[in-house]
Parts: sequence; structure tokens; C-alpha cells
Amino acid sequence: MITLGKLKRLDPREVWAREAGDFTPWLAENIEELGAALGMDLELERREAGVGDFSLDLLAKDLGSGRSVVIENQLEQTNHDHLGKLLTYAAGFDASVVIWIAKSFREEHRQALEWLNQRTDQVTEFFGVVLEVLQIDDSLPAYDFEPVVVPNEWQKTKRSQAIAGVSPRGEAYRQYFQVLIDELREKHNFTAARNAIPRNWRSFPSGTTGVSIGAVFANDNTVRVELYIDQGDVQTNKMLFDWLHNQKESIVNQLGYTLQWDRLDNRRACRIYVSGSTVGQIERAEVQYLEELRRWHIKKLLEFKKVLSPLVKKGVEEVNA
Repeated sequence: MITLGKLKRLDPREVWAREAGDFTPWLAENIEELGAALGMDLELERREAGVGDFSLDLLAKDLGSGRSVVIENQLEQTNHDHLGKLLTYAAGFDASVVIWIAKSFREEHRQALEWLNQRTDQVTEFFGVVLEVLQIDDSLPAYDFEPVVVPNEWQKTKRSQAIAGVSPRGEAYRQYFQVLIDELREKHNFTAARNAIPRNWRSFPSGTTGVSIGAVFANDNTVRVELYIDQGDVQTNKMLFDWLHNQKESIVNQLGYTLQWDRLDNRRACRIYVSGSTVGQIERAEVQYLEELRRWHIKKLLEFKKVLSPLVKKGVEEVNA
């Protein structure tokens, strides 16, 4: 005889008694899980970010596109007050991605988000996400982010091409990175991202806020994989860069190749990178050559994540000690 457990849905407040004091800090620590549910690599920027007399729950960034993301939470059914605040925050931070998390959505609020997705420009996206808490018999509670409103990507892509006129080169970049992120997500669990955009670079999380790993078509016509350091402060960035540079011999021994160390003393950020083959106009490159470049990008991205990510975490701890 087969014995099965009973699945129960719990009130989120049974796990997080207070929205601001319990759920928002938890979400800030687990923001990558929300990103995975929405097909984005999300990185936290600020909690309780102020807009006038109001405070946004979480301000984040979509690493893949560099877009600002505003996140507003409710541990109950949606209401008009939070819808108004959400739009205020979106305007205040000039956000391109707007995420509303709630226990449940009133039909008029779901329709409002759908309407906004239809009427806003091609780079602005609104998500409605239901927070569910599940339990089997007396097991530990488990959370689930269930998107109930998502942007109509096909409509916005068609409108983008019709109005903005994506160039052949931009479309070639988009197609290249679409295949790259699909393989990284499906075969290597490297990213949560699902959609590429027409841009000559793509950033991925390193595991440390303010430090990303990117695949780039550089201005000198070479391909690169780089560790990009920008934690928002010049001195902090330079100190972490210098700490990593002191580990240069160990890093090179582990990777098996030399790196370019670009401290960028006249800028806030720093970068460490390796260059690959030369590519001219990507829209004219042969399919086989692009596949070779993509294999190179993926190999180096995986190596950077394996070798540099643990060192970055250690460096941040020691620099901030």
C-alpha cells in the first residue's frame, strides 16, 4: 500500500510574522531565489530605499541587463495603497523592472499590471508574484514564488523592432547571448537568466554583491571574460582589486593562463580579464566561428566562477575586517 503525505498551504505570516521585520530581510538574503523564479540574475542594492516620505522594500539590479528593479512586498492580499506606492517607487528610481509580491492578487490589481505591461515601453516589465508557503504533514515549511503576471515578451520584442529598430548587429548580439545563457542555465546551473538583449556584453553573479563575471565583445574587437568590481565606492573597489592582485601567482597557477589587471585609476570600478579571439562585425561572422567563440566564453566563465568567486568572498572579508 502506498502512503502519501498531505500537502497544506500555510499563511505566510505563520513563517514571517512581520512583513518589514521578518520577510523583507529574508528576501534580501535570498533574492537570487526570486530571480530564478522570474528568469533573472538579481542582485540586492538597498533595503528600505527612500522615495520622498516612503520607503521601498528592496532595490535591486538585474545583472544581465543592468536594469534597476523595485520590489514591494505584502503578506496579505494586494490593495490600492501598495499599487500606488509601487508606481511611485518605479518612477522615483527610474526602474525598468517592477515586482509586486503578495499573498494573493485582487483581480483588478492583476488587470492593472497586465495593462501596464501592454502600454509601457519595450524595456519596462511588471511582475505579479504570489508567495506560497507549503508543508507536507509536519515537514519544514517550503516557499514558492508563483508568477501570476508576467510581461508579454513577444509583444514587446515586436514593438521594439517596429519602433526602435533593433540593428542587425544588436540582433546578432542578442542571438549569440541567448544561446549562451540557455546553455549556462540548462547544462551548468550558472545563471537564472532566460532572455538576452541586443547588447555586446552579458553579466552574471559572482556570489558577491557588487562583483560580477561577464562575457564581453570588447571595443578592441576581441572577446573577453572579465571580473568586474564595482561595490559603489572607489576606495573599496581598489582595495579589493589590490588584494586580488596580491594573489596573482596563485590565481594564474589555478587558471593556467595569464590575466590582464586593469585597476582603472581614473574610474570607480576595476576589472580583471582574459582576452580571446578577434571578431569583427558579429552580424557577418560565420555560424561555426561564433560557436567556437561561445564555447570559449562558456569555458572561461566557468573557470572564473570556480577560481575567482571564492577568492573574492575571502578578499571582501579581509578588506572589511
